[in-house]
Order: sequence, then C-alpha cells, then structure tokens
Amino acid sequence: TVMLITAVVGALTAALAATIAVTEHDIKKVLAYSTISQLGYMFLACGVGAFTAAVFHVVTLAFFKALLFLGAGSIIYALHHEQDMRRMGGLKARMRATWKTMLVGWLAICGVFPLSGFWSKDEILASVFTSRFATPISMTLFALGLLTAFVTAFYMTRLMCLTFEGEERF
Repeated sequence: TVMLITAVVGALTAALAATIAVTEHDIKKVLAYSTISQLGYMFLACGVGAFTAAVFHVVTLAFFKALLFLGAGSIIYALHHEQDMRRMGGLKARMRATWKTMLVGWLAICGVFPLSGFWSKDEILASVFTSRFATPISMTLFALGLLTAFVTAFYMTRLMCLTFEGEERF
C-alpha cells in the first residue's frame, strides 16, 4: 500500500510540476519546477520498486540539469539579471557556447536517444508498465508518466525557443 501511495504521489507530483512549468516565464522557475517534476519521476520509480532506475535518474538529472542551470545563469548574467524569457530571444548568435551547452541538456531532459535522459526515463516508464500493481493502476501511472515526459519536452522546447530563437527582445 505504501509503495502504491509513493508511486501515485510521484506521478502526480511529476505531472503537476510539469504543468506549472508550462505557465512560467522566469527561466529559473521553469528549471526549478522541472526539477520538482523529475523528482516526482524518481518517486514514481521508487513506488514501483525500481530503485536502481530512480538512482540512475538522479545521476543523469544531475548532469543535464547542471548544464541547464549553468546556462541559465550565464544568460541571466549576460542580460543584466533579466530572468523573463519573454524579454530574451535571438541569443543563439550572441551566446554560442551557452546555446550549445544548453542544447545538450535540453535534448537529454527531453529524452532524446542516445542521451542519458532517454535511458533513465525509459527505464522508469518500463518499470511502471511492468509493475506488480493491478493493470488499470499500472496503466494509469504509465500514461501519466508518459504524458509528463511529453509535457517536459514541450516546456523545455518553449524555454529554448524563447531564449535562443527569434528576434532579440532585450
């Protein structure tokens, strides 16, 4: 029962935090809610008994989140402490190294093959899909985890596009 509650709370945390990240305009808040969402993924994994997958996701998350947060800090510093993504844009030409660094982190958190985020999220979702819980519960948790992965890809793509693409808005 406790494992099931842990899995449900993890899935709901992942989904809720991802939904909040979609609505944010502050680059650091998007990354912070993204971190909470990924922590929900880890609790989902623990709830279905996939402890190794949860630890694997902690390790992979540490690396690609470091790329994203360091890149965000570089952007904020370059724009004189501006954090609103609506006031950014067109930074790819001006901050090439930052863009390349954040590009790798973005692809990893979106779960693009063959980067680490693909393997850790895949292992979590596979563990949820094959968990010992009753099939409707497992399928619901799996669907929520999969939906959260797509929402993560959406808000992180939004972050990259608002920050690096389009016309300069600063």
